[in-house]
Amino acid sequence: MPSTMSKEEILGWMRNVLQEQFEIPAERVTPEALLYQDLDIDSIDAVDLLIKLKQLTGRPISPEVFKQVRTVGDVVDAVHAHLQES
Repeated sequence: MPSTMSKEEILGWMRNVLQEQFEIPAERVTPEALLYQDLDIDSIDAVDLLIKLKQLTGRPISPEVFKQVRTVGDVVDAVHAHLQES
């Protein structure tokens, strides 16, 4: 995946994945949405999401980084930063 993905593109990708994999309506996937409280993502879902993010970026995102995320926007920021590192 190119390192030039914008945060908007990452958010769009997140909307698609959360809708397809977890049946979460796309309109609920906003940067402010809390993963666990608002979107009902559990720890198993979080692992599945990490796997999808690895497919997107081409390399794993450290679980330590992922433990810090609380919102969809946090995930977008983490992925964006991860892509900039490559």
